[in-house]
Amino acid sequence: MFADAEIVEADAAGPVELADLLEIAAGLRLSMSLLGRRLRLVQPDGELTVGEIAALVRLERGGPTTAAALAKQETISPQSMGATLGGLEGRGLVERRPDPDDGRRVILSLADAGREALRDRRNARSEQLARALSSGFDDDELACLKAAAPLLERLAQRI
Repeated sequence: MFADAEIVEADAAGPVELADLLEIAAGLRLSMSLLGRRLRLVQPDGELTVGEIAALVRLERGGPTTAAALAKQETISPQSMGATLGGLEGRGLVERRPDPDDGRRVILSLADAGREALRDRRNARSEQLARALSSGFDDDELACLKAAAPLLERLAQRI
């Protein structure tokens, strides 16, 4: 751990104290946590569960795979993943097909309806944020938030 008064990094504006970085980090953690909780509070009818979303996103990003591979990636039991995938398949969000290399295995892929469900979910969250931004933020604040978005993404990539 760093000493409280340690100088962590210098930039054009001068040295940055660890205490300042810890204060910034605490503020960001609290505000992003609150934002995430508020976004999750309002869920449209038929909203996907966290496990269903995770499986769909894995299929979207990683492409077709087996249920066992998905279970391993999500660190859950194959039985739990099987139940999740069964529900998604029943709703037409996931498709199954035989593995061309091994007829005993089944390959799962994201169906068009699954892509649409993920897109709709993302759009709903963006619309929720846009409504909040449209009430009570002036042009300077909106410009500041716009500039902060790529910085927050870069911060997330460094964790």
